[in-house]
Parts: sequence; structure tokens; C-alpha cells
Amino acid sequence: MSGTTHNRERRSRLLDLIRIRGFAALEELVRELGVSESTIRRDLDALEEQGSAKRTHGGVLYAGGMPRLAEFDERQPAHWAAKRAIAARAAEIIADGETVLLDGGTTTYEVARLLVGRSLQVVTNSLPVANLFASESRTDLVLLGGYVSPRTGVCLGPYANELLGRLHVTTTVLSAAGIACEGLFNAHLLLAETEQAMLKAAGRVIVVADSSKFGHKSLTLVAPLAEIDVFVSDEGLDAEWRQRIAAAPSQLVIADIADDAGTSDSPPPPSRRRHA
Repeated sequence: MSGTTHNRERRSRLLDLIRIRGFAALEELVRELGVSESTIRRDLDALEEQGSAKRTHGGVLYAGGMPRLAEFDERQPAHWAAKRAIAARAAEIIADGETVLLDGGTTTYEVARLLVGRSLQVVTNSLPVANLFASESRTDLVLLGGYVSPRTGVCLGPYANELLGRLHVTTTVLSAAGIACEGLFNAHLLLAETEQAMLKAAGRVIVVADSSKFGHKSLTLVAPLAEIDVFVSDEGLDAEWRQRIAAAPSQLVIADIADDAGTSDSPPPPSRRRHA
């Protein structure tokens, strides 16, 4: 993993701690992240410059504007390490200059954090994701409109779908409520329809999902496995699912939770889609 990517990932973890606690002491941040005090101070300076945190005597206050949403507040700590590692690998796959469409999942939000500051055009239906890029001069932002889900802060319905029908993006990054033999599932009918429109708008589709999502169905089928170009998951994914994804055929990228690095099971295939 490059030094720049490692710095972004560490700052993402740091911001998580500050957001959850509201206030964190400098000493506890040093202890929990396992880095030097000077490194933490540099990271806090960067977060303060972004407007996400405010330094105080002996610690730091959370100053970000992300809404308190059930989808984010109910994240389980056991899955955070996997989500962050997956996000880091997905962010590495995305090249500067791309047009990237991001949905509103919690793992996708972690990807978005690592894309802040890069030269990209970002399209999203997620208010929390849009908030990350709203004041970022190096990124062009397009926010899709529509009905806003109070649980997730994402825009859904015919207005969002209509605009998606007029767009083309280089890469769509999606999350999933479940992944089964039939394909990718989501728990919300309107969201599934919007994600189907996101698939159609994409030259390449990346699905970010921790291993606990595989082997489970949810309310609505979004797309068959063969429609997904790249799956990014963690080392807990079993051999049967690794073989099934390879047979789709899709690229599988496995993130190593231990050191937030990872290995790719195969080289990136060319997009199977008509768009470039």
C-alpha cells in the first residue's frame, strides 16, 4: 500500500474514533492507533483543515457535518476493520480522472473518504457521501435528487432514476445487503431500482462487501453475479465463493484486514460493458 493511501486510511480511522466519541484525548488516540504523537498531530491538523475536527487543549472535538443516521450509527465494530480494508483496496482500483458513481452504503462511504482530495468527478445519491466532497475544489460533484431515506440519507425513486438514465460514468461502486448464487440483493425496493439504474450507467461496476454478506439473500434482486466486474471483499470469504465469483467471471480482490493491504486473485479484466 502506498504511503499516501496508508495516511488516508489512518486518518479515516482517526475520524471514526472522534466522530463516535465527540471528543478524544490526544494520548488515547496515540495509544489506540499505535503511532507517534507527532503523526497524530499532523493528522489532526489535516482533519482540522478539512473542517472535520477542531483541536482543543489536550484533545480534539468532532466538527464534521455528517448526519446521525441509523445506517451509520448501527455499524458493528467487528466489521469496521474489514470495511476499511475493503475500502482501501477499492480506492486503489479507481484512477485519477475517472467519473465515479457511489451509492449510500457504509462500506461505500469508507471508499468515498479515501477518494477525498483526488482529481475525480463524483456522482452520488448519498447525502453523507456528497458532504465529504461539497467543499473539495479538486473534485466535481453531482448529487442525484429524489425522495431522501431518513435511515440512510440516500435519494431514491423516479427523479434519481431519470437522471441516472442520462448519465455515463467510468465506475460505479455499490454495496449490498446480501450476495447469493442468484446475484446481488438489497433490502429496499426503491433502492434496488436506483442501483439497477446505476449499473446501466456504468462502464465498470465494483461491489464492496465484507464476507458476512455472501451466502445471504435480501428482499430484492439487483443484478446477477455476471453483471459485476469486480468484487472486493475480505480474507474471511470462503473457497466456494471465491470459485463462484471467478466462474461468473468477475475479478475478485481480497483485502487483508491484518495490515490493510491485500492480494488480488487475478489481474483486472477488461470491462465487459459497452461503455468505455
